[in-house]
Amino acid sequence: MADDQAAARNDAIRCLARREYGVWELRRKLRQKGHHGDLLQSVLDRLEKDGMLSDQRYAEARANSLKNRGYGPLHIRMELREKHIDDSVAEAALAQPAGYWEQLAVTVREKKFGPGIPGDFRDRARQMRFLQYRGFSREQIERAMNNDTIE
Repeated sequence: MADDQAAARNDAIRCLARREYGVWELRRKLRQKGHHGDLLQSVLDRLEKDGMLSDQRYAEARANSLKNRGYGPLHIRMELREKHIDDSVAEAALAQPAGYWEQLAVTVREKKFGPGIPGDFRDRARQMRFLQYRGFSREQIERAMNNDTIE
């Protein structure tokens, strides 16, 4: 029993040494390695208590990674929800100053399509679909496409 718990803890620490994990994701990973039941739950509880496992830290790290890759808040929120991160934790990870997401949408659009707003309806629609696919809201896309001054 003690050996099983030590093995589960060692597997968990090995996973956490590589990157942050949420509680649900680490539980799934450890189940794949053959750890189950109360033993698994006690290991996860202990890791949380020791500060080695945190949904909040995972959400912030994942949100920052996706923001740096040019994804918008809708995409990030959906991905965190898929990883069973609580909505309040996800919202805290997405909190940004006013105008941040609009500026990111402009940056992502310009990186993909170059500076300048297209005059052609088809090109404009294509760029808007791209930003929608990346997880930006309709308002953020409209501001990015209209090149409104972003504070």
